[in-house]
Amino acid sequence: MQTFRTIIADDHEIFLEGLKTVLRRYPQDMQFQIVGEATNGLELINLLKHKAADLLIFDLNMPGKDGLEVLQFIHHARIPILTLALTMYESPKIVRTALKAGVDGYVLKDKGVAPLFTGIREIASGHTYVSEGITIGNNGVARTKAVGRQPRYLASDRFVKKHSLTKRELEILQLITQALSNKEIAKTLFISDQTVSVHRKNIMRKLGVSNTAGLVKIAYDNSLV
Repeated sequence: MQTFRTIIADDHEIFLEGLKTVLRRYPQDMQFQIVGEATNGLELINLLKHKAADLLIFDLNMPGKDGLEVLQFIHHARIPILTLALTMYESPKIVRTALKAGVDGYVLKDKGVAPLFTGIREIASGHTYVSEGITIGNNGVARTKAVGRQPRYLASDRFVKKHSLTKRELEILQLITQALSNKEIAKTLFISDQTVSVHRKNIMRKLGVSNTAGLVKIAYDNSLV
């Protein structure tokens, strides 16, 4: 049986109590050790700084800091934790933004218990999970099936090894695809503009391209974004 040290966060305390009951009662193949609870984003960030955990189940709508800001903190602080958003937000823009911010799973609160545990199993296996019925397409078309079993790391791992990219270089390449300038990338990663410039030149040399358009094309062709 797999055990997850789990942090849960929601601004409704009664929902947290219900979630704890669900986590303890339903799964037959998983066990959840609740190591922290938060009712706002600032409390959650403080927990993440001081509590070691394997899984975070959280709402996007929280006072202090919202869930998207928490995801940004997790990314910048390089905290190794699985993240699953359990929320009422169905807006395509919010779903896409959460996925772009690095959330591992996205589940709606009103879809019942099954998608929650399916999502946990999927993200624990290294896949991104979006539960059934969530609208994420740019054209506003709702997906009718769950988005599961999508390898997140395999393509990038093979690409990194083939071209001898460092973790930092891969990170910068992914930011370049978001049309960020060296200054914006530097601010995001808390490094200097000059350091970003050196990394960009090294990435171009390793990938055999001479401009940003070439970098973006390679990133998309190899499913890095």
